[in-house]
Amino acid sequence: MAGSDTTATAVAPPDTVKILIAGGFGVGKTTMVGSVSEIAPLRTEEPLTSAGLGIDDLDGIEEKRATTVALDFGRISISRELVLYLFGTPGQQRFWFMWNDLAIGALGAVVLVDVRRPESSFAAIDFFERRNIPFVVGVNGFHGEHPYPAEEIREALALPEHVRVLLCDARERDSCRDVLIALIDQLIADARKAS
Repeated sequence: MAGSDTTATAVAPPDTVKILIAGGFGVGKTTMVGSVSEIAPLRTEEPLTSAGLGIDDLDGIEEKRATTVALDFGRISISRELVLYLFGTPGQQRFWFMWNDLAIGALGAVVLVDVRRPESSFAAIDFFERRNIPFVVGVNGFHGEHPYPAEEIREALALPEHVRVLLCDARERDSCRDVLIALIDQLIADARKAS
């Protein structure tokens, strides 16, 4: 076509970052992925059955009726240039073998902690520390409650100073987004120190 401008403005695709949402059984991982995802999240939840009696520890979470058996997946665009792919890990010990595969290519993680059962998140913290995968801790306030300040939780979990501890509510999109932004800020700061 004579006289027409055929040059197209190329728009670079956004950078994508894989983030894991981890923690113990029933700490709110599926809830967090679902509340912050801009797409309908992929869930692999199945009803709890009598087969899990004596295996799955329901102390403090007796109302739980379903559990993630593989992973949760969601997506959130932080900006036009940055999209996070969120992978929620299964919480029961019998499914932990999947964590190694889910961690491949992950740049960082959020470890969710339930202050009613902080010991349920020890394995997740240990997993990321041993693999040198940066993480932040999100203290999920069930029923909107945070009975302990972040520093007390840091001490109880024996976390080093560089690991951020944030109070959050896994049911609230803005709260979950703020935890993810804190992780991205940490990843950027770590990258600058390394260069």
